[in-house]
Amino acid sequence: MIRKELLVLPILANHVILTGYGHWLPNDPRGSGSETVRKEALRELGEVHHGRKREQPSRGTLRQFFREAEPLLEHPVLWFDERCRTAIGAGIETVVRGQRLTMYACAVCANHAHFLVRRHRLTGDAMGRMIAGTVQAFLKAEGLVAERHPVWTTDPWVVFKHDVRAVWEAVGYVERNPVKEGLAPQRWGFVTPYDGWPGKRAMRT
Repeated sequence: MIRKELLVLPILANHVILTGYGHWLPNDPRGSGSETVRKEALRELGEVHHGRKREQPSRGTLRQFFREAEPLLEHPVLWFDERCRTAIGAGIETVVRGQRLTMYACAVCANHAHFLVRRHRLTGDAMGRMIAGTVQAFLKAEGLVAERHPVWTTDPWVVFKHDVRAVWEAVGYVERNPVKEGLAPQRWGFVTPYDGWPGKRAMRT
């Protein structure tokens, strides 16, 4: 009899997404990483769909959802201006240097942040939580966010990258994010360019 062993693909990198307060709620029409809605008032806006929905809502549906949700939040929706983005970068760098992470790409946008990190003794979720907490402390120390105001909407969203092609695609995706929002391309001193699969760098564009 032939035994069929369970194939477990190694994780090469973690794509971690953090979303600013008020921008991705537990029952977001796009789906979310949450399983419950803790705030009673928000439950009337819809059911929770754990994970990203296969069919995404229209922009109109999404705008309507947030128009109804914003007055129900305990704090104002948080947007990151240039000063905030600089402080967020400083917070990320502190964790990268302190934990000796290898970060292949980073993007800090107006309402969310992406980073792609090589596999580490810390899990992707643990890295995301550590960065989220450090960034929050930096923003509040600089007086950019009120002391009682949450910085992030939900826990970090982590997507595992199991092969070199997926890592290159994620690098390109992260690097394009600020430009898609109309921001200047971002270059961070704590980012280490990915060097896997020589000759395939064109996949970043």
